[in-house]
Amino acid sequence: MRALVVRGRDATPAVEEVRLPAPGPGELRVRIRAAGICHSDLSMVNGTLAPTYPLVLGHEAAGVVTEAGPGTRLAVGTEVVLNWAPACRACWWCRQGEPWLCAANAGPAVARGETADGTPLHVTLGLGALAEEVVVPERAAVGVPDGLPPEQAALLGCAVLTGAGAVRNTARVAPGESVAVIGLGGVGLSVLIAARAAGAGPIIAVDVAEAKRELALAAGATDFLLSDDQLSKEVRARTEGRGVDHAFECVGRSATIRAAWRLTRRGGAVTVVGMGARDDMVSLAALDIFHSARTLRSSVYGSADPDREVPELARALSDGTLDLRPLVSGRIPLDEAPAAFDRLARGEGARWVVTFPD
Repeated sequence: MRALVVRGRDATPAVEEVRLPAPGPGELRVRIRAAGICHSDLSMVNGTLAPTYPLVLGHEAAGVVTEAGPGTRLAVGTEVVLNWAPACRACWWCRQGEPWLCAANAGPAVARGETADGTPLHVTLGLGALAEEVVVPERAAVGVPDGLPPEQAALLGCAVLTGAGAVRNTARVAPGESVAVIGLGGVGLSVLIAARAAGAGPIIAVDVAEAKRELALAAGATDFLLSDDQLSKEVRARTEGRGVDHAFECVGRSATIRAAWRLTRRGGAVTVVGMGARDDMVSLAALDIFHSARTLRSSVYGSADPDREVPELARALSDGTLDLRPLVSGRIPLDEAPAAFDRLARGEGARWVVTFPD
């Protein structure tokens, strides 16, 4: 089969022929229908997450089960969304009701299959979903209703669950509360969609690119601001001088985390959704931490239980109460995925989605 493979840090991803094993006990083969290109995939390419190469990229996808190994329950033909952090349901965190922190979650790369020349292959986050097929544990596949638009269904497994979960589960945004969102990629735009659904207002979208304005307004922002040295002043002008109740940082950089901190009112909350580098240290004044009474926390995978929440989001997508079209910047074939990585690195668009013929 064909897959998008990166051979080393900062190497250019390329489409290659690879071989995957047959599904073993408790495993499924899934034919991919659509797969999004996420910033975390870029972090695999540039080495931020220190994966093992060669590596099949991709972890945000929807597809259909084509083969089931012994002991599985999902039937062949079931449409699924892939879950890159499946819970074991047995570790301490799972028993505490925090499956997004499951101790059994895979590292950045899992050994599976081989390249055409016989080199052992690894797959991103246990999936390697920018490929025609994947072989995954059954618990990494969540059944969803038939007939969902595949390019939108794919986004449920990462961008949408992460963004919506940050609003609903981590921050618990209430109607009438004010929100700022820094960074308007697929996750940031998903935060905007969820904030609008929660009845928040005002909802202030922030990015470095003017081109994100229309995307932000379509996703639910009431205001759009370019990030500059007047940002804090502009946000306070829209919140009666206080700052927002909730700031969501969706970039993963110390500078934008500090910016989110400054946008937030005394007693408000900063939720870090973006995944940053190990050596990018965040510095805050001890007196400011005490005096501001703000909360700084992260949201890992939206503090969500994908087995429960992905089907809920899928039903909302199916009945039309959830519209993810603003997130899809374009549908592309697998051969155009390397160019989409370049666009992602430049901050262009929201989600570029690779689609595969049925």
